[in-house]
Amino acid sequence: MKQTDYTQKTPLNEYESKLFLKSYGIPVVSEIVALDEAEARRAAESIGYPVVIKGLGKTLLHKSDRDLVRLNIQDGNGIQNAIRAITANAGDALEGFLVQPQVAGKRELVAGLFRDAHFGPVVMFGIGGVFTEAFSDITFRIAPINDNQAHEMIREIRSKRFLGAFRGERGVDLSQLVPILTSLSRIGSDHPEVCEIDINPLLVNADGRLLAVDALVVKGPSCPAPEMPIPVDPAWLGRFFHPRSIAFVGVSSHLGKWGHMLFTSTVSCGYAGEIHLVNSKGESIAGRKVYRSVEEVPADIDLCVVTVPSGKVLSLIPQFQRKNIKNMLLISSGFSETGKEGAALEKELIQKAREAGILIIGPNTMGICNPHIRLYCTGSHVHPAPGAIAVVSQSGNMGTQLLAFAEQQGIGIRGFCGSGNEAMATVEDFLEAFENDQLTQTVMLYVESVRNGRRFLECAERVGKKKPIVLLKGGRSETGKRAATTHTGALAHDDRIFSAACRQAGIVQVSHPMDLLDLAAAFSSLPLPKGNRVAIMTLGGGWGVVTVDLCSDYGLEVPDLTSDIRDRIGRLLPDYWSHTNPVDLVGERDIHIPLEVMETLVGWNGCDAVINLGILGRKILLDRMASSVLNSDPTYSPETINRITDHLHRFEETYIAHIVNLMERYEKPVYGVKIISDRSDQTVFPVDGARYKGVFFPTPERAVKACGKMVEYNHFLAITK
Repeated sequence: MKQTDYTQKTPLNEYESKLFLKSYGIPVVSEIVALDEAEARRAAESIGYPVVIKGLGKTLLHKSDRDLVRLNIQDGNGIQNAIRAITANAGDALEGFLVQPQVAGKRELVAGLFRDAHFGPVVMFGIGGVFTEAFSDITFRIAPINDNQAHEMIREIRSKRFLGAFRGERGVDLSQLVPILTSLSRIGSDHPEVCEIDINPLLVNADGRLLAVDALVVKGPSCPAPEMPIPVDPAWLGRFFHPRSIAFVGVSSHLGKWGHMLFTSTVSCGYAGEIHLVNSKGESIAGRKVYRSVEEVPADIDLCVVTVPSGKVLSLIPQFQRKNIKNMLLISSGFSETGKEGAALEKELIQKAREAGILIIGPNTMGICNPHIRLYCTGSHVHPAPGAIAVVSQSGNMGTQLLAFAEQQGIGIRGFCGSGNEAMATVEDFLEAFENDQLTQTVMLYVESVRNGRRFLECAERVGKKKPIVLLKGGRSETGKRAATTHTGALAHDDRIFSAACRQAGIVQVSHPMDLLDLAAAFSSLPLPKGNRVAIMTLGGGWGVVTVDLCSDYGLEVPDLTSDIRDRIGRLLPDYWSHTNPVDLVGERDIHIPLEVMETLVGWNGCDAVINLGILGRKILLDRMASSVLNSDPTYSPETINRITDHLHRFEETYIAHIVNLMERYEKPVYGVKIISDRSDQTVFPVDGARYKGVFFPTPERAVKACGKMVEYNHFLAITK
């Protein structure tokens, strides 16, 4: 990401900075400017000893590092010594001296503002003082922010307990702190010439009141807005996924070539629309006529899938225009991903396409799919079932791998697009297209960067209030750190700002590819938890203990059972059961017990979600045991063994249907964990006629993480109402 140019920045001196902040209601320490020792003495006497003296100058930044601050000065001799030392250390950059009262406070915070090249003004808050950068316990929000968002920032720092009552001092006065953060946000909107603001330390006194004892405001020329892609009409983009006819331009008969893979994948899966083949050589492929150009095709064409070399794509634009073809899925590579020459070619192509009224997805894309019309036009032959999850990936390989996982795990897909270079259609456009698509219930994104950060934030925040967005970001690293003047700027880098935008927009951000599928499965199959209280039912004690620990890691509460719930469960289990949450079924084999305990827990108003461990998957163990018995003990007939295994298979089907029925009755999610999985096992289990589905993960961690992320999203919905 291109960073802000800091070469023309002009810092205000500390006194000017505080006057500016004071005009926005930010509390600043009382102080007097002195030009020499005599004025400093008079200022100290006016303020009252002890005092602090600092060197004052526009270029005197990070004064503590340069030994330009003298604390706890008690008398005139201290004034004299301080003035001499500061004068020697500051040199020609010294403009005067700042005399302040010595203010006591055990806690120091930091707050600030800076401008991100893509997201604009960003507010920062965290633990301050000389260890600000070492601890890096900070959080960000894209301006403008409201009071609720300021409160969220305050709750997010790791050391939030530091803000409560501390060593005999009162908790931080939030009625002061929240307006400080929202005032910084207003400055970002009101003053585009302000590049950075750094308030460090923002001192907390014994009464919890706040005071800015050091501050820096940096101004500079207003940065021109970077050139942004032109938004695409969502309806136009949606038509890409519902073509009535497709032409494959650059089709090939050679196994393994793109022109062959895309064509054969589309035809083999039962796409019902018309298919036309185009190659400049003509002849026939797969027993079908091949036209030399799109203009020879004797029918209308809704979508062209282009795989010709990059150097030949420009020549297609006039042909498409004459044929009135509006949609191009550009698979071909060799554009901006290859360097300056490819970028210039891409820019020319997009300009010509826009003039001709043609929309391009790509270039350098892996394709699209819409299982609802059996359209699977991707480079990999993966064919997930139709569903409600819309997927966009800036990496085609990552995207098709996710589709393969979805197919294996029984997770339904609304549609998929590998967005490629996003020369015209960007992830922001896809978000807007999903917003009002009735079939899309969950949005799943893999992104490495966004073209228009501000628009991404606004689109995602709007979409996120209607349907969850689950996102994995690639390219997270420290390399995006900026060389900034202030602590505020130095602590910011691309990934932190992007993550802040995600939190602000309610995006559920994950760290691993499988998390995308897990969350997509959970969001599309389960009701949202209303809170963070979890009941746990387990076939064995160890899993329950581990799951409790995991719940703590993800901010979930595991409440004690109430006496009535203990009594109801106690009537089903031996006396030595756990009598607490988690509910340990102590290995009981009566298949009716899990059904009744589950109903008791889901109906309990003391929890918001239930996690069950080890009930499903026993059929795999039983099948293996049956195979061993048949191979080793001839006294058991196959018929006897099959009756036993069939009984457990039917129980698991009944158990899933029972859970789904309970979720529909109580609107409360149930997360399952299998005792064992095999390669043929799936995650999502549909039940005929039911709105929700059974969801069973292979590990407790994945179940708890899914629950925690759904709670996080529900919290976003609650605070944005």
